[in-house]
Amino acid sequence: MSAFGEWTTAEGLPAFEYRAGPQSWDPIIDPPASSHRVHVGNRRITLVADSDGRCGVWDEHLGCRWIAEHTGVCRFGDLSTDDAPTKLFGPTFFRIAVGEIERTVLCPEGEVPWVLIRVDVVNTGVELLRRTLTEEWVVAPRVVSLEFGPTHDATPADAPLVAPEGSPLVTLEAFGGDRAQATAGPLSVSVPVELPPGERTTVWFRFGLVDGPADPEASYEGSLAALRQRLPSGTPEAEIPWHAALLTGGACVDGVLGGHTLNQGSAYSFRHGFNGAARDPLQHALPLVHLEPDLALSVLRNTCAWGSPDGDLPYALDGHKQPWTQLFRPSDQNLWALWLAAEYAAATNDLAAFLEPVPYHPCHAADPVPLAENLRRQFRFFVDEVGVGEHGHVRILNADWNDLAVKESGVDRELMIERGESVLNSAMAAWVLPVYADLAERLGDHATAAEARERAADLRERVAGEWNGRWFRRAHAPGGNAIGDHDLWLEVQPWAILCGAATPEQATALLATIDEKCRAGSPLGARLRWPAGENGAVWFSVNMTLIWAASRYDPDLAWDEWRRMTLRAHAAAYPSTWTGTLSGPDCYLAPESDRPGETWALPELGVAMQAYPVANLHSHSQPLLAYLRLLGVGPRS
Repeated sequence: MSAFGEWTTAEGLPAFEYRAGPQSWDPIIDPPASSHRVHVGNRRITLVADSDGRCGVWDEHLGCRWIAEHTGVCRFGDLSTDDAPTKLFGPTFFRIAVGEIERTVLCPEGEVPWVLIRVDVVNTGVELLRRTLTEEWVVAPRVVSLEFGPTHDATPADAPLVAPEGSPLVTLEAFGGDRAQATAGPLSVSVPVELPPGERTTVWFRFGLVDGPADPEASYEGSLAALRQRLPSGTPEAEIPWHAALLTGGACVDGVLGGHTLNQGSAYSFRHGFNGAARDPLQHALPLVHLEPDLALSVLRNTCAWGSPDGDLPYALDGHKQPWTQLFRPSDQNLWALWLAAEYAAATNDLAAFLEPVPYHPCHAADPVPLAENLRRQFRFFVDEVGVGEHGHVRILNADWNDLAVKESGVDRELMIERGESVLNSAMAAWVLPVYADLAERLGDHATAAEARERAADLRERVAGEWNGRWFRRAHAPGGNAIGDHDLWLEVQPWAILCGAATPEQATALLATIDEKCRAGSPLGARLRWPAGENGAVWFSVNMTLIWAASRYDPDLAWDEWRRMTLRAHAAAYPSTWTGTLSGPDCYLAPESDRPGETWALPELGVAMQAYPVANLHSHSQPLLAYLRLLGVGPRS
């Protein structure tokens, strides 16, 4: 169905054979581009494979940092991998074949900070083949931190590369042969090949932060075997293992805070240079609770370590891993940490993990505390500092889940920040706090458990009172101004169902209204708002909760909504749009948009998801989590 190629299998794993030539597309705030990217990785580095055969390597161990960008070429006499007519994108590898060579660049399993390069050479002729095989990469280290606006590439092509201070040596090595090292600049290693007719041989290289000896063949075969074993199998939905691979491939062991970060990526990280919001790695880790629980726990610990001793979580970390609090101060972030912790405990029964110490961000110079205490302080911050407003709903601060909710409310910004309330966060808290209470009870904190349940019951009752006969209101401004009485804000509706605020009759009627108003004519799923207008985008995060809520009252609608979330649905609706073919952004523009199937851009602010519209982990984590919920997997509600 895709104009770019088709799905296949390679090494017993799902893969995509890319056969299209250069295809121009518009990043909106950057110059037009013609190549397309796929991000794969292990628990340390990310391989960024381009459709023109080049590669990049990204490492978030110490910050948002490129090691190399759009490089990595293999030459064999007059042949070059630049000339390959087809490319194969695998779940942790990138493969190119041209003439007598086939080159595979693999991210080995684990916390390995380099890529392994396998070049298979075959002599299909009738004479002795004697040539030199050369692997070439350019080291171009670059930290990306809070960069907004259009890029400016005014550097002459022959200008010397200058590595940031403290950059380590990057190595290109031929196993059993030469190696080249640099902090910045071109690296090249050559191997002579002499091959009789009909014979084949394999030459091995590696590129990156080489950290000791390795057996390339064992690493290659062992990594693929381990990958086949750890990815979900036996599901009729072929995309599930692909999503699991690309989700876990976004992880990176954190050299500053410990644990693993699971940055949502895409434009936020690779283009604009920050890891945020804090809720996002927590949300991405939720399906991993049931697939790779050790990684889910590691992400929970890492994200809790962003915070301060009073329980506050910053909106984001900048490209140097420093807290970034200047722009947004959302009121929902603690809820995601409590949810992930509760889901992990319910699924694994690993209560010992909550007794282990977790640090606070070094900028606070505070002593570590057990994970259970970190979470208790987050609960206290949510109750005491976020608090509730005059209607008893959770305060919105300057954002809730929706970063632009205050602006879109139509109410004076400062007044809304000071006294506005989020029905969305009340409904979410009414579900999260009871499952957190179960964890607190098991950890012996009976007082916190009782308070969490009492708070949830009060919020549930208040959310129930927001039913206007058609849907639940979205927020309250001071002076009795209810937001969402005349337009349907989708994000609050599933949580009202999930937390039990909606009666069965209301839930059934509400889902029918959502189907009629938000889903009609939208091949990728429900729009965020009705009437749609400019706010009618389709968000993975919200539609995951819609699927979950609908599974309780209308399973057919739930499954249909999940299928609209798939890569297959995007390829069918927009076959000539690369975004959504193998990966996607955090949201898609609705069919009424002038760029349907693409994603948002705010050029007046110098920010655009469209500038890097792939490799957002919402496009992989949310289909996985929704699928698990459809199968009935999750904590009690």
